[in-house]
Amino acid sequence: MKTAKIFANLFMVGIALCSYASFAQKSQDIKNHEKSINEYYTAYIKKDWHMMELILADEFTFTSPAGDDHINLKVYKERCWPNSNNSKKFDLEKVMIDGDDALVIYNGWTNDGKLFRNSERFKFKDGKIIENVCFFGTGISFPNNTKK
Repeated sequence: MKTAKIFANLFMVGIALCSYASFAQKSQDIKNHEKSINEYYTAYIKKDWHMMELILADEFTFTSPAGDDHINLKVYKERCWPNSNNSKKFDLEKVMIDGDDALVIYNGWTNDGKLFRNSERFKFKDGKIIENVCFFGTGISFPNNTKK
């Protein structure tokens, strides 16, 4: 009887340790994804393409309502990265991470003080951002938009 009780206790300790290890790994992934998201917006503020390249996967795609339908990294750099020249500040209002998916809601400001409010869904693979889908909100939609 004592052997069965000892085995049951060891079994419960094993389950607890496995659960803790799994939680710790998930927690570290969340921290890494959150860091990459912050670096993504910081790269825009600093106008630092090298910083951006370090966090984007080679297979990265970008989608937005501006006619960008899963454009690749090369096209993203040519078409979207120039917006960094007019990006002054981003305030991340909400960052929600679930596994390798994240949703970010933010307010951004252009160099001339115009507000744009967007949501972006990020997908991660092997620690890098592999996909970004941007949803334009209120404001000027995106920094190089000439509409008032």
